[in-house]
Amino acid sequence: MKTDPATDAGPQGATGYAGDIAPALAWQWLQSGQAVLVDVRTDAEREWVGFVPGAVPVAWKQWPDMALNAGFDDALKAAVPTGTKVVLLCRSGVRSVAAARRATELGLEAYNILEGFEGDADGDAQRGHRGGWRMRGLPWMQK
Repeated sequence: MKTDPATDAGPQGATGYAGDIAPALAWQWLQSGQAVLVDVRTDAEREWVGFVPGAVPVAWKQWPDMALNAGFDDALKAAVPTGTKVVLLCRSGVRSVAAARRATELGLEAYNILEGFEGDADGDAQRGHRGGWRMRGLPWMQK
């Protein structure tokens, strides 16, 4: 049975990392100090689309060629204190799965935030209307 990420109360099972969580649960964990939010989108995405205040920016891939970020491992380990969960956010919840798997390989308790920052594309191939951190009304800013 598929659950609604907007209302699911706990982590959903995943392969290769601790689990998938709803944006609202990620926000709760951040507020209580249980987790660090790492935004794995590119600098360009955060600049143009918006960002979560307090999130640590560590791109999984680098703009414009989308090559893996050679500094990802070191930056991630520096951002997450020992014993703290890391919740990973990308545009739609795809790159953050790969990043969560890598974080787990590095010994971190890593979770993917379902729906990402912008959610799935709608029938007009536009994001921001079908789920996502921003659409769910969670804190975000735009420069």
